[in-house]
Amino acid sequence: MRENSEMMSSALVLCSLAFTMATTVSNAQQPLPRSAPESQGVSSRSLLELTNTLDERFDGIHSLMIVRNGKVITEGWWAPYDAQQNHVLYSLSVSFTSTAVGLAVAEGELDIDDRVLRYFPAEAPDNISENRRLMRVRDILTMTTGHQDVPPVKARQISARSFLAQPVPHAPGTHFKYNTAATFMQSALVQKLTGQTVLEYLRPRLFEPLGIEHPVWDTNFQGISLGGYGLRVRTEDIAKLGQLYLQKWVELATTKQVHNGNNPRNDWEQGYGFQFWRCRHNAYRGDGAFSQFCIVIPAQQTVVAITSGERDMQAVMNVVWDRLLPALAAKRLDVNPETWGQLRKRFERLSVKQPSGACTSPIASRLYNRRCEFVANALKCESVAIQSADLDEHLILNLVGLASSWRYRLALASGRRGSRHIRRAGPYDYLTSR
Repeated sequence: MRENSEMMSSALVLCSLAFTMATTVSNAQQPLPRSAPESQGVSSRSLLELTNTLDERFDGIHSLMIVRNGKVITEGWWAPYDAQQNHVLYSLSVSFTSTAVGLAVAEGELDIDDRVLRYFPAEAPDNISENRRLMRVRDILTMTTGHQDVPPVKARQISARSFLAQPVPHAPGTHFKYNTAATFMQSALVQKLTGQTVLEYLRPRLFEPLGIEHPVWDTNFQGISLGGYGLRVRTEDIAKLGQLYLQKWVELATTKQVHNGNNPRNDWEQGYGFQFWRCRHNAYRGDGAFSQFCIVIPAQQTVVAITSGERDMQAVMNVVWDRLLPALAAKRLDVNPETWGQLRKRFERLSVKQPSGACTSPIASRLYNRRCEFVANALKCESVAIQSADLDEHLILNLVGLASSWRYRLALASGRRGSRHIRRAGPYDYLTSR
């Protein structure tokens, strides 16, 4: 009875979420409203200090947007990134995928306690283990599928068949293991039920109502949105998703569903919901590799959106907790035009730091056109050869594997490096084509 009540409550909240999005259609092309920070209880001085700290401690912050009480109180991009540019989200994509699953539940397409195999009988292996048979939609939402080793996740490999072929040694629902392929299965499930990719399914239900104008989502070799990664949207689009969840807090998705650690100072050990991480300070977030963040702090009516190329994600979050949280006052402050102006001018001067050192090396020519062989390795790479294509612009890197070969064009840190190298690659600033 409790489980049925929980599901009914969840469905009602999700229907409310869908209704909220539908009623926003008339304002679809409108950006979030802007406000002076002090009008929302935050001093411009504290936001200036936060911005300076991010810029001084890290080399690869790309954008920052903070929303309080539904209004943007600070926003900025580190050149050459800008407000209209889509940014790769990596695993922050999963929070959008789980939203699609939630809406499908609200529309009666499925139940989160349905068995996964119910929807993929043709993709199941011949010998179905008991753990595989018991796996529910709930388990792929909470990353408790029972896998010890995660299934392959590369676009040319990932599929429902490869997911279901992976051994499941643990009872589903008992063992937390971050599993990108499980999110792919959510995407595959939505597509199987609706005949639409997650991108297509969310377009009229989420993207258009929120004014997310040009989302792009990579697919696997079967044309299924990758789900667990591959989505690209703008910084404000990330903030809009966070603001939507803040207004209609979908408790089943954002509260702790599984235990995943005991370290009170680690934001990855505060529990996991349905494709949302629990954080310290009673917050929750969607996040992706290289510090892509959508942090929601309900008690403070605050959303923080960050895109970047920073590996130390906990360090970036620590700056948010240390610099922003103490600055969130309970009441309106007097507007300080001088410091607010300084904050806006600070963002006009920000840019991604360029690598230091000389543009060329006296030993570079000795490395060109030489073939180096690898010892046996899990990636099955046999050799690499670096060729000089244009010394001031890029190198050609050839990776030769047992099954296939890859050819990468890499930008050099020359004085003439154009913004096109960074714009096309997101955090992987050096990768311009493949």
